[in-house]
Amino acid sequence: MMLMIRIVIMLFLSTLSACGFEPVYGDGGTGMSLQNQLLVDRPIDREGYILVRRIEERLGRAADPSYLLSVDLSVSQEDSAIDPEGDIRRFQLIGSATYILKDTRAGAIITTGTVDNFVGSSATGTTVATFASRRDAEERLMIMLADQIVLQLQMSSL
Repeated sequence: MMLMIRIVIMLFLSTLSACGFEPVYGDGGTGMSLQNQLLVDRPIDREGYILVRRIEERLGRAADPSYLLSVDLSVSQEDSAIDPEGDIRRFQLIGSATYILKDTRAGAIITTGTVDNFVGSSATGTTVATFASRRDAEERLMIMLADQIVLQLQMSSL
């Protein structure tokens, strides 16, 4: 039985390498070409700060950047649970981030894209609890959007 499992794993790995699979963080992978080479536009609000912080956590901050990343954020709230008294009990934050990656030396646009996601949050309890819940939801949403941007940049061919 163990021999059969090993054979299946070896066949899978050989098939995977034959299909052109290349690790993002391997030698010459796009994940390494962005590492410490990216400058993200300065954020203008808390949401933008969280998004930029997460991108820099993942890709580093460049002293002499090769690439400039501009991100345009849009966040809206949708009430999703309203009780009979008309009080909101649950809401969703829906976020969209459109990004442009430019070569800093040539000024040419390398790639563009848009990522979308949403998070839900509770609005029950006190005003302070609802405020804290919303701030937590904003942070989760920005982290998700930043991770999606990083993933798309790593999958692009630079």
